[in-house]
Amino acid sequence: MEATSKSSDLDIALFRGWKQNGVYVWSPFVTKLELRLRLAGIRYTTEAGNPRTAPTGKIPYISIASKTEPSSPPLTIGDSSLIAQHFVTAGLMQDLNANLSGTEKAVDLAMQALFEDKLYFFNMRERWIDNFYVQRDQVLEDAPWLVRWLVGGMIYRSHVKTLHGQGTGRFSAAEARGFSREIWASLNGMLGESRKKKPSSEGKECFWCLGGEGPTSCDAAVFGFVSSALVAESSPESRLLVKSLDAVTDYANRIHEKYFPDYEKWT
Repeated sequence: MEATSKSSDLDIALFRGWKQNGVYVWSPFVTKLELRLRLAGIRYTTEAGNPRTAPTGKIPYISIASKTEPSSPPLTIGDSSLIAQHFVTAGLMQDLNANLSGTEKAVDLAMQALFEDKLYFFNMRERWIDNFYVQRDQVLEDAPWLVRWLVGGMIYRSHVKTLHGQGTGRFSAAEARGFSREIWASLNGMLGESRKKKPSSEGKECFWCLGGEGPTSCDAAVFGFVSSALVAESSPESRLLVKSLDAVTDYANRIHEKYFPDYEKWT
């Protein structure tokens, strides 16, 4: 309640790279940050924004303006993790991992890395290489055709180079698909075990990656990637795969119903 009271003195705008409101965006990092804000009860508005004006050159970023000092320039922060750290330091957001053991903190960090530093690149390959035109036309939907063609080509070549250097681009399509499926299957097993710890009488109560009573930092990252897979039209294989995983979809459905009831749900 105290954090919510403090945040009520602020105008917080989240720039999602998406002009539509009331829907999930394709970026897992945007939804990761939105879940952290909603877990903390922090009210915010959403705007499209532009990577060219973002502090880190990427979406998402956030603008924080004081209602009590309207003449003060707003604070702009980029990167979902740095934004969350800022709110925690300011006392506006709980440190979700504060009460974890050393081992639990390591597992939580490893889960975040599994999705943000490994699955991320398989997603990049599926969206920007395998389904390039769908991804390009969504990201550059407001750009004239010639700009879309030129900029899209630049992004494509940049991602091909990135994926080759990182290693994901060196795998065959079947190999890349196998690695991606392994990650999702491991998550399904983990969430299945966590769900068993919830009494059946609790019905649609949320369950969490580490199996505790509340979420930890990795839940925000994981939910971001799950919801992204379910809504992104440029990752059709991932969408079908995630839909087939009972524990993963149940996990996402419960979080959606409790924390995002105002958002259009995936189908």
